[in-house]
Formats: sequence, structure tokens, C-alpha cells
Amino acid sequence: MIKVMIAEDQELIRQSLEFVISNKEDMKIVGLAATGKEAVELAKDKKPDVILMDIRMPEMDGVEATKVIKKMNPDIKIIILTTFDDDEYVFDALKNGASGYLLKGISLNELVESIRIVMNGGSLINPSVATKVCKFFSQMAEADYTSKIQNDALSSLNKNELKIMKLIGMGLSNKEITKELNFSEGTVRNYISNILSKLNLRDRTQIAILAVQSGITMGNNIDSD
Repeated sequence: MIKVMIAEDQELIRQSLEFVISNKEDMKIVGLAATGKEAVELAKDKKPDVILMDIRMPEMDGVEATKVIKKMNPDIKIIILTTFDDDEYVFDALKNGASGYLLKGISLNELVESIRIVMNGGSLINPSVATKVCKFFSQMAEADYTSKIQNDALSSLNKNELKIMKLIGMGLSNKEITKELNFSEGTVRNYISNILSKLNLRDRTQIAILAVQSGITMGNNIDSD
């Protein structure tokens, strides 16, 4: 059973999401929050598996709430929901550990499926903002992660670690990576732990961002077997 929490300041949207998710056999609602601060407190108390997080809320916005919650409990998956396809929000939400970023215009069925995807280790970016994300990552490359990650750190990754980093940057889940590379899930998790340690990154979302920024997703510097 997937434990879902909703953080949304508009009551009508909050109730609609609650109604749809509550009717799914594999999901249950464990908390409802109307502000970012409420979201942080509820996440601490209820320990949800997934949080649907509005980006514009009083007291504390969704980006800051995501940052606080992920520091408190990195295992919680957070899907950012917004009507604003703002470049800076996209970057900051993912940088702070969000597993996905979706516009509120998607269907409720798509949203429910998105919850299942992030629970299986996947990540989500609405197609309408994906191009902006990539453009923004490119513009920020020298100013953010790539300026903090030395070339010798990236060069310390072995071929399999680079391959996995590339696939994470392409949005593949652990299960999909195991099929792509014919590895066990345990082996993939170990490689991901090595990547995080060698590059001093916090989670797979930061791996994905760096993979895009550094050009690893293009695969030009990764040899094929």
C-alpha cells in the first residue's frame, strides 16, 4: 500500500486529489496539508511514501518544503505539482530532491500512474517543461554542480558507473537499468551508492542533474561493450 500525502493550499484541488487517490486499491491518504509548514510537520509525523507538493503555498513554498523534508527523510518521494512552468522552480525542485515535476493540467489517471512510477524508482518531468529543464541545466552547468565536481572525481567513475549515471540521467528506474545492463537490482544499488560517494552527491536526482549538465547522457565518452 502506497502512503500518499497531499500538500495543496487550494481546498478544491486538495479534495479532488484525495477523492481520486483514496479510491485506488494500492494507495491510501495519510495526510492533508494546506501550507508548506504543515507539510513538513505532517511528513515528520505520518512518514508518507509519496508527497504531492504544490509549489505555491503560504508560509513556506513547495521548493523549500521539499528541501526540508528530503533532509529529514531522504526516502520520501516528492512530486511537485504546479501551474507555473517556471525554469527556476523546475531546477530548484529537482535540485532539492524532488522525484518529479508535473503541471496540474495532466489527467488524474496520469497523476496516479506517476505516483506508482516514482515508487518504483523512476523520475518524472512533464513533457511541456522537459525542454526548458534541459536548457536551464545547460545554462547553469558552469555555475552549479559541474563547478563543484572536479574532473578527477568524474574520471574516478568506472565504465559501469558511467553507464548507470547516463541511464539515471535519461530517467530510467533501477528496474529498467537492470534490464538494460543485465545486472541484478542489488548490483545497480551498489553502483549508485558508489557514484554518490565518489561525487559527494545526495541522491539519484542530483546524479541525473549532473549527468545532463556534464553531457554524460549524450554518451559520447562512454565506451560500448
